[in-house]
Amino acid sequence: MFVPLYDSVYRDVGVGPGTRLLGLGCGSGLALLRAASLGAEVTGTDSDADLLGMARQRLLPAPEQGGRRWPAHLAPELLPEAGAAPFTLITAFGGAPDPEVLRRASAWAAPGSSVVVAGAGDPGAFAATITAHLAGRGDETGPLADPSPAAPFGATVTEDGRRELEERWLLAVVKAAGLRGPRIGVANCPFGYPGLDGALRGLLASGAFDAAINTAGADQVVKELVEAIRPCVREDGTVWLPNPLPYVVAKV
Repeated sequence: MFVPLYDSVYRDVGVGPGTRLLGLGCGSGLALLRAASLGAEVTGTDSDADLLGMARQRLLPAPEQGGRRWPAHLAPELLPEAGAAPFTLITAFGGAPDPEVLRRASAWAAPGSSVVVAGAGDPGAFAATITAHLAGRGDETGPLADPSPAAPFGATVTEDGRRELEERWLLAVVKAAGLRGPRIGVANCPFGYPGLDGALRGLLASGAFDAAINTAGADQVVKELVEAIRPCVREDGTVWLPNPLPYVVAKV
């Protein structure tokens, strides 16, 4: 699902041979693999040992596993070890990191290097406003607060409003990290489901509609969701829900 984001960012900043990329919170390594396949040397950090193990299998498989070994280094920590070669690109996909972590990581980059932070997305965001009134919050108005990693977006914010909030948060993070010249890009990373039933299960499991269910009941919420999803059903029966993800590119 996030491949369109990775590819859009890499086209945007010109990833290729000569790129030395640091991926903060690299997870299972798919974004690093996409960059390595374009010719980049990649370094990934992540504190989740299981995800980092998956990244190692992708990028640095053991000889008995077969597969290509890429020019990659993986570290079980937030930041690379001292003495790492200057990076020319730093990425943080799946949500902006702490500004201090981003600031410290930028110290390992060459002057003028790009730093990219991207949003994480929300499978329930596109339809949350349709069921907001069922939770008794449809008439709320007033200024919208900046989101934070610890505070999910409110259910009454529109899809465009959610993206605007996330853009504001990403901009605030890169500015707090001391980066300059930020600009915003958007990549569409739709949530795909094999059919309507699967889409309903996925959305209801996201927790985005729990308050509406508590107020109006599951049957009414499902009815509203079916109507919201129907325009997203393709001729082959698959469902693709729009999921525009913002990212911010700034400079060291």
